[in-house]
Amino acid sequence: MTNQAEAPTTQVEDNSKVTSKVMARPGRDATVAGLCGLLVALMVGASYAAVPFYNWFCRTTGFNGTTQVATSAPSSAPLARKIAVRFDANVAPGLPWKFEPEQTEIEVRIGEVVTVFYTVTNQSARTTTGQAAYNVAPLTVGAYFQKINCFCFTEQTMAAGEKREMPVVFYVDPKLAADSENDGLNTITLSYTFYPVREPAAKPLAASEPDKPKGNL
Repeated sequence: MTNQAEAPTTQVEDNSKVTSKVMARPGRDATVAGLCGLLVALMVGASYAAVPFYNWFCRTTGFNGTTQVATSAPSSAPLARKIAVRFDANVAPGLPWKFEPEQTEIEVRIGEVVTVFYTVTNQSARTTTGQAAYNVAPLTVGAYFQKINCFCFTEQTMAAGEKREMPVVFYVDPKLAADSENDGLNTITLSYTFYPVREPAAKPLAASEPDKPKGNL
């Protein structure tokens, strides 16, 4: 008799536990959803942060053939060792420009400051703007290829039919000669690709045309 009386009580307790689990599930699901949302936000933020970090890393180390920016010529005299530098020019789809080097290849001494020119022609009937991306090959030479001045540092805006010479001032760092991995290096290729700029950066007022006299003097 005692066992039969206790059975309903046990069943009620079991039902209470099931109800508690069902009521607790929405809260647990909300927590999981919140954590998943936070993880997605962190991943998106990391992807955006990775772009400037990657660019900084390439500029600092020369990784992936990214050339370096120098503020002056090397302090030491050029070395006797010579190396050939080839020049490559490309234009991405959507930019109606003709772009080519004035010389396809020159021979320079390591440490010698050299100026070369590229020629750019806007073949369209409207003003267009482009920005040049660049690298050198072999990719490991990027850390030793120093550019003092280059059209690739800024956006270039060309009037309809305009033709322009664009200089590049560079030298090959003498430190290259101390790198045993480049003992057999004879040729470096400097490559540029111009890409269209849809929304050019606004020019400051001082860079615009001078004010014209207004009214009669």
